[in-house]
Amino acid sequence: MSTEYRNFLALSYDELEELNLKAKDQRRKRVAADKIQEERLKFLTDQKGVKALTVLFCDLEGRLHMLDYDKKFLLKAYENLTFDGSSIRGFTAQKESDLRLGIDWSAFYYGPADVFGAGKILVFGDVIDKDGTPYAGDTRGLLKTFAKEQHEKHGYTLNAANEIEGFLFAGIDAERRFPETGTFEYVNAGGYFHSLPGDPLRGFIDTVAEVQRAMGFENEKDHPEVAPSQFEINYNYGEVVAAADQIELYKLICRQVATNLGMTASFLPKPVAGVNGSGMHTNVSVSKDGKNLFWDPKGEEMLAKFGWEFLDRILTHGKDLCLLFNSSVNAYRRLDPHFEAPNRLYASAVDRGAMIRIPIGNERSMRTEVRAVAPDANPYLVMLGIFKSGLTGETSKDANLRSSDKKLPDNIYTAIEDFRNSSWTTKLLGEDVKGRYADLKQASADRCPRLLGTLVKAQEVQFHHEVYNQFLWNQF
Repeated sequence: MSTEYRNFLALSYDELEELNLKAKDQRRKRVAADKIQEERLKFLTDQKGVKALTVLFCDLEGRLHMLDYDKKFLLKAYENLTFDGSSIRGFTAQKESDLRLGIDWSAFYYGPADVFGAGKILVFGDVIDKDGTPYAGDTRGLLKTFAKEQHEKHGYTLNAANEIEGFLFAGIDAERRFPETGTFEYVNAGGYFHSLPGDPLRGFIDTVAEVQRAMGFENEKDHPEVAPSQFEINYNYGEVVAAADQIELYKLICRQVATNLGMTASFLPKPVAGVNGSGMHTNVSVSKDGKNLFWDPKGEEMLAKFGWEFLDRILTHGKDLCLLFNSSVNAYRRLDPHFEAPNRLYASAVDRGAMIRIPIGNERSMRTEVRAVAPDANPYLVMLGIFKSGLTGETSKDANLRSSDKKLPDNIYTAIEDFRNSSWTTKLLGEDVKGRYADLKQASADRCPRLLGTLVKAQEVQFHHEVYNQFLWNQF
């Protein structure tokens, strides 16, 4: 179709980076919400080339949902955007289906036209219940509320950076076709750091890195990972809600770029048996008045007492949180000790099999690294579980807490049982949301063989929450 008569916004990558970094800086500096809203509305009104706003939110399991609103309609109706919550798996029942979307004007992203289409702006939304209060099932809202409370009560800023691994497979929709093909086809047979400038994996990584840079991610490094066709593209840390938003955007960008190249970006934790799986190592710290509270040059491993206490609370609740961190049947293949699996419930500065690692750091970068997190987990629940447990959780009386040989569950059924039986997860999420989340995980598990075995089963892919579609579930 001819585009010669269209005049939709399409900015250069340099212009996009400048706009996105400005928006990111406003968010970091906590510029007043009304001021940001006024600025965004003026931009949308004045910029004739914007045709639509893509409003993003996620469900209980972390699947990203998107609604496109025509700009002219949105400018008149942004305070009353409604949608059918009963259509979102795990949200409201049919009899109480109406939910609203509020615009989080600070979480505003200018996207490249060659990836997201010309004339579109991406923005995250807050899910609001019919009585005007934040919707209890909006996990992003739960994290946002907790982070705001910690800043207002204690002056804390919660910081996070994620190392998100994935696989690049040949062909479009490789995950959906897996029940028919029974295999995933590599596009690169190299390994750690190894790729040639012209191979498909390198081309994919380079393209994703360019898009991320344009969207203000502030890239650090990128490279092929240990397994064939595996990748990791790292970027700078951020305040916890923005960091979780970037996880969702990272996976969206990877999937879109891969599709454009005729391939599939997969974030299944262990799509191929016999090689290393994919993780989402989550590096966290807490700062106050610009000072990193985890840093103490005289502390054990240079981690401050505050950081050790934070770490101890997470270890205490490690089994409680396992289902939030490893939320799919397939994730428990990754917790295999033969492949650097972080399945040991203790902390270490050197052992990559530990649930928590203490990397080498300095005054700026000192942090703890929660390694037992899969890339398909709901990022908002991961962050809420880590920070709420680390700051307000209980501490075990176990003298061997930091050097225990205890292991995390090796299957989702045990993880579901631990999650359901835990009083801490009720405090974390509330009884209703906890129950709904556990039921969703149980339903997926019940559709899969109970024993993992040595081969990846069709059901653990086709009923996986990120691959899920309504047709497949109705065929069960």
